[in-house]
Amino acid sequence: MIDIKEQQDLLLDVARKLKKQITVYAVGGTAMMFLGLKDATKDIDLVFASEEDRREFKKAAIDLGYNLFSSVHVYGTKPNQPIMLARGKEREERFDLFVKEVIHFIFSEEMMKRATATYEFDVNLILKIADPHDLILMKCATDRLKDKDDVRDIINKTKIDWEIIINEALNQIKLGKERAIWDLTAFVDDLLKLKVDIPREVRNKLFKLLEKQMHQKATKENNN
Repeated sequence: MIDIKEQQDLLLDVARKLKKQITVYAVGGTAMMFLGLKDATKDIDLVFASEEDRREFKKAAIDLGYNLFSSVHVYGTKPNQPIMLARGKEREERFDLFVKEVIHFIFSEEMMKRATATYEFDVNLILKIADPHDLILMKCATDRLKDKDDVRDIINKTKIDWEIIINEALNQIKLGKERAIWDLTAFVDDLLKLKVDIPREVRNKLFKLLEKQMHQKATKENNN
C-alpha cells in the first residue's frame, strides 16, 4: 500500500525524469487520496490524453526502476486495460496507465473540465484530480470488489448529484459506449444490495433509461 506522502514522492521522482511537460488525470484511489477520501492505495491510477504522453511517463518510470507487469492479473480479459508498471519486492509500488479509455468508459472532455483540482510536480508533471462523480463512473468501469467499497466511501463523504453521473453515462453512449447505462445500472444495483446509501429513484430512472435504450435498439434492428 502507498500513502499520500509516498505517492507524492513517487510522482515527483517521475516528474524529474520527464523530458517534456505533460498533463495527466488522477482517477481511482490516487484521486481519492488527493481529495482526502482515502489514506492509502495499492496503485497509482492515471489517465493520459495521448499515447505520446503515456509513453513519456512510462519511459521516466522505467528509468526509475519500474518494470512492465501484466494487467491480466488485475483486470482479467476486460478491454482498454492499462499499461502496468511495478517496482519493489512485492510490487508494492505500481502505476496503472490508461489512455483516454478506462475499460468500458471514455475519460471524456466533460470529465476533464470537472477535474479542477490541480497539482504540479517539479516543472513537467501537471496532475489534475478527477471529480468524485467521475470517480464513481470509473469505479463502475473497473468494477472490482474494492471499487464498490471505495464508492461507498465516496458517497458517504461527498455530496453526490446523481444527475451528473447519469448525464455523463448518457454522454458516454453518444461517444460510442453503448453499454454505459447498462454497466451503471448493474453497478448501482449491486451497491444497493450492499446497503450503500443511494436514492431508490436513481435506480428507477436508470432502469427506465435502460428500457428506452433497449427499445430504441430493437426498433432500429427491426427497421433494418
